[in-house]
Formats: sequence, structure tokens, C-alpha cells
Amino acid sequence: MSASPSLRVWLTALPFLLPLAACAPQATTTVQASTPVSAVSFYPHETGLAWSYLPEGEGSGAPAYTLRALGVTVYGSQSAQAFQLAGRGADQTWYRTVDASGVRLLGLRKPGVNIRLEPAWLELPAQTAWRLGLTWQGQSQITVSGDDGKEQARGTLNYSYTVQDRRTVQTPGGRFEVWVVTRQISDTLGGLFPATQQLWFAPYVGEVRTPEGLLLTGRNFSARPGGQ
Repeated sequence: MSASPSLRVWLTALPFLLPLAACAPQATTTVQASTPVSAVSFYPHETGLAWSYLPEGEGSGAPAYTLRALGVTVYGSQSAQAFQLAGRGADQTWYRTVDASGVRLLGLRKPGVNIRLEPAWLELPAQTAWRLGLTWQGQSQITVSGDDGKEQARGTLNYSYTVQDRRTVQTPGGRFEVWVVTRQISDTLGGLFPATQQLWFAPYVGEVRTPEGLLLTGRNFSARPGGQ
């Protein structure tokens, strides 16, 4: 089942919902990096963790986006970790499995739409796999449905990742040693995700730069030894 012309136009606009929301006047409280967490994983996902972000180039006085780890839930019939991004009118929740073998995206929800991926999309590799030049790729079937559960579109997504660099970066949230990763995506639904994006990942911290171009400004936890 492919998307209808009107649905395809709407799907194509999805990647721009977050940047457009940056223009909204709604404010959100910046997360303060003051709450210690006794044990934070290599891929942080513990319930209650929170990160704040600002788009690249924005001043520190701008209202921030807040990402929260909501904990374990059920997505479809599978146990998953939920992460919610909110602020400036944005509201998006990702459902992932997170362990030493990597981070896999089962699907995501925005108001009025649910996007399921089968098999799960491998976003980050096994903890021990990180190295310069590392690549991984895969293919997932996409199913788009509404809040009523009715299927609206179905397609195929192909993704590939390359670890380009390891370097030290400075953001409003601090100084971090990060892995610089470029991801490339194509799909048959008219561009559900931007084609090429870059992210920065720091172990025991999380995304210092998100694929949407948001820079870390704060967090409510301190990384354990081995992190930053």
C-alpha cells in the first residue's frame, strides 16, 4: 500500500515539524545538570534522565527543547524504552530497545500519527563496535497509522551510517569527546526523513548533537566514570 498524493505531501512535511516548531512562542524550562544519577549506561536510558537542547546558532536565552527518558512501556507487543521530546509546540515520542548490542528504533509517535518500523532500525551499534570508519546499514518496512490504529500508508526505508571522526567539541552543555556519525536515509513514502544528517554521540552522555541539528545545553545527571 503506497501513500495517496495528499498523504504523501503531509508525510514529506514531517521532517520539518521540529524546525518549524522552533518559531513557536511557547517556552519550556531548561533542564539543569544538577541531579546525580548513580548509574548511567553507555547508552543512557534510565527512567528520569533528561536533556535540554537548542538549535545550532541560537542564544542561551532561547526556550529549550527537553528530551526525557520515560522508562519501560509496551509498543505494539514489544517492551520498549520511551523517549519524549517536548517544547516550542513539539511533541514526539520514540520507542527503542537499548542494550549493549546497540540502540534500535521500533517506531515513533507524533500527534495524530504512529510510524512503526519492522524490523527495528539500528540507530547505534554495539558498545564494543565503535571505531573510525565503522559502517552499518539496514532496511525496515514502514507502517504509518493514525490515532485510531487505521493504516494510512506503507513503504520501505533504507539507512546507512558511517563513523566519520572522533573529536572534542564544546557546546552550551559542556565539553565532550564525541563520535561524529553521518547517516543517510531513503524511503518510498516521498521523504519521510531527511536524506543526510549528522549526529554527535558521547558515551554515558547521549546525543550531543541530534540528527535534527539540536545542540546539548544541559542534563539532569552526571556521567559515571568513563563518561564526561
